[in-house]
Amino acid sequence: MSLPENNNFEAALDGLISASPTIALSGSTSLPLPTRIAFVGNYLPRQCGIATFTTDLCNAIAAEYGPERFFAIPVNDPDSSYDYPEQVRLELAQDDLTSYQRAADFLNFNSNDLVCVQHEYGIYGGVAGSHILSFLRKLKMPLVTTLHTVLREPDFDQRVVLEEIATLSDRVIVMSAQAAEMLRDVYAVPAKKIDVIPHGVPDLPFMDPNYFKDTFGVEGKSVLLTFGLLSPNKGIENVIRALPSILASYPDVVYIVSGATHPHLRKREGERYRESLLALAEDLGVAAKLILSNRFVSAEELIQHVGAADIYITPYRHEAQVVSGTLAVALGAGKAIVSTPYWHAKELLADGRGVIVPFDDPDAIAEAVLRLLKSDGERHAMRKRAYLHSRGTTWPNTARAYMASFQRARQERMSQPRAARQGDLQKTLANGLPMLNTTHLLAMTDDTGIFQHAIFTIPNCREGYTTDDNARALIVSTLLDDCQVSAGAKYSDLSQRYLSFLWLAFHPDSGRFRNFLGYDRQWLENVGSEDSHGRALWSLGTVLGRSQDAGLRGAAGRLFEAAVPATFTFTSPRAWAFCILGMQAYLDWFPGDRVIQGARNTLADRLLDVYERSCSIDWHWFEKSLSYSNARLPQALILAGWHSNNRSMMQAGMQSLQWLVSEQLREDSDVFVPIGSRGFYVQGDQKARFDQQPVEACATISACLEAQRLTGDKRWFAEAQRIFGWFLGKNDLQTPLYDPSTGGCRDGLHPDRVNENQGAESTLSFLMALLEMQAAQTANELDSEHEMSASH
Repeated sequence: MSLPENNNFEAALDGLISASPTIALSGSTSLPLPTRIAFVGNYLPRQCGIATFTTDLCNAIAAEYGPERFFAIPVNDPDSSYDYPEQVRLELAQDDLTSYQRAADFLNFNSNDLVCVQHEYGIYGGVAGSHILSFLRKLKMPLVTTLHTVLREPDFDQRVVLEEIATLSDRVIVMSAQAAEMLRDVYAVPAKKIDVIPHGVPDLPFMDPNYFKDTFGVEGKSVLLTFGLLSPNKGIENVIRALPSILASYPDVVYIVSGATHPHLRKREGERYRESLLALAEDLGVAAKLILSNRFVSAEELIQHVGAADIYITPYRHEAQVVSGTLAVALGAGKAIVSTPYWHAKELLADGRGVIVPFDDPDAIAEAVLRLLKSDGERHAMRKRAYLHSRGTTWPNTARAYMASFQRARQERMSQPRAARQGDLQKTLANGLPMLNTTHLLAMTDDTGIFQHAIFTIPNCREGYTTDDNARALIVSTLLDDCQVSAGAKYSDLSQRYLSFLWLAFHPDSGRFRNFLGYDRQWLENVGSEDSHGRALWSLGTVLGRSQDAGLRGAAGRLFEAAVPATFTFTSPRAWAFCILGMQAYLDWFPGDRVIQGARNTLADRLLDVYERSCSIDWHWFEKSLSYSNARLPQALILAGWHSNNRSMMQAGMQSLQWLVSEQLREDSDVFVPIGSRGFYVQGDQKARFDQQPVEACATISACLEAQRLTGDKRWFAEAQRIFGWFLGKNDLQTPLYDPSTGGCRDGLHPDRVNENQGAESTLSFLMALLEMQAAQTANELDSEHEMSASH
């Protein structure tokens, strides 16, 4: 029988698909889809239901989103090995606790976006499968766990394991409403954390069973089917006991039991259970009507087996089963179904989608089968209801539902980050500042300049150099040279290298700096960004204002003078700010230079003008968004206003800095949360919480210290101390970005982990912040000593 082809049926089908049990996740996300998802659980060719499910889910994800988005980590049972497909990247040994810990290290090391674990107590080692906890505890990325078993009356160990899994998981997926209810009521899992995504089913056509019967040599017969791995809890003997009554009315009935004996049972008992079924059929005189297909069928063969069935039977003997993959597949194929009332069956077969019979009741099974065989109309109506109900649970829909759950997990991790579990966790800022360590700065610098990026702690030569970073490096080396007299020669050498890079970057014909230089010393552009020009000018002004080296000052002075004219053409407020910082540093040494005074005031007036035009009651900022290096804008305005005696400028700078600091304060604590670079903060929208960058912390510290130095208000120093704690672990993940072993700084905070690369911008931002904090702390201590001396 095929489906009727008419408009009324198609309309009904569309309506029922929209109402079928698929997940609807509220809210939207601007996050891109995860690029690398690790699926942990059994995987084909291992013979078990979890392996089939994991493989089917991965294949569905691959079909919808591309095979490159996932890989699998299966669990091997003791003394077993499998010829896995290429999707399997790593294997867990069920009873080897070390393999779980190393798998977590592997995933953390490779910066995967998300992990999806398939949980069933029996597939993991340890008491109640507790080995999986050592894996989950170490993960740094979002975790989504699918629970294939939820027990209403768990023992102590089972409860402890599942409750911790639920706690560690960002989201928990179950396949039935019953399972979701038990998670809430028995395990106290918050409802908002649970997604109900029904078991996926193949997208099969609604077909006449006779199409497949010749495959099994049962053409012209009525076929009853049970499939899946054989074990005594499946209750197949009860269907065999029902066969004499069924055959008395319908002698053409055949009962096919398709599936290999469960591997664990076969290892313990061999084929004793299968043999007992054959013996029972012989005793009842129905052996000729029983086909035991002793093999683990492929997905293609499964379609043929299910397709051939007139009635599908799941005679399981116990109620405590929240999901049955075989039942879901039979429903998706539009089969008439008879089942015992285990939890998943009662839910799936409600509203006339199947017949429920009592446990261990062969007479009830016979009665239900006979009723369906006698009434073609009832059987076909049941088939249609089952088929239509399952349309929203086909594997493409399931893949989309899982991806929506993954996206929600990532979004929630961003808005509610978790403390990273790291051994070097520093929860509070110590009284003293970290010792200065320039090892990584030196490692990142060659005879051309400082490399832009690092791969962990190793310079990434392939991505070359930038004027941006060499300008930052020149500021840091000048500060090092100024405060570390005993080591001055070393840092002076660095300054020469970085200043030489800026000379190379400057194009005299355009009066502009180029920014990106390849490792082959070929420039990748003719003119760099306005910001890179501004940073270069800032570093040159710092040399002129702070360095004692006559050669450096001479070279910096000539380049500074050549670079100033272009600044009047700039339109970027940040470029103006960087230029103002450089001009003021220059004026600290040459305060009488009226040309540079005028240039500084011109750019500062522009900065004040954009602030006054953009500022509103609840938005005290220069633009309609907060983006990068934000605090440099108020810092420049404060400096220019103070030194030009411009009260409006000073007031605007202090007001905007105060607002910025308050906007970067976590609501429930005094933790610094810099505006994230993954979307920034547009007025009227939500702030991007990640990725948090060291350059933001550095800029805000500098601005606060400038405010304290000029106003004498030590509350600003306290703010700088609080923000500096972000580098040392007082942040959303409660884990340090500064690496005391190398002197480098990690590249930022993601919602689930720290970026372990220690690039130039991050390391220089930390060193600049540390040097400025050291200088401010020393100045404050001297002020305190003077105050004490004066009081005596």
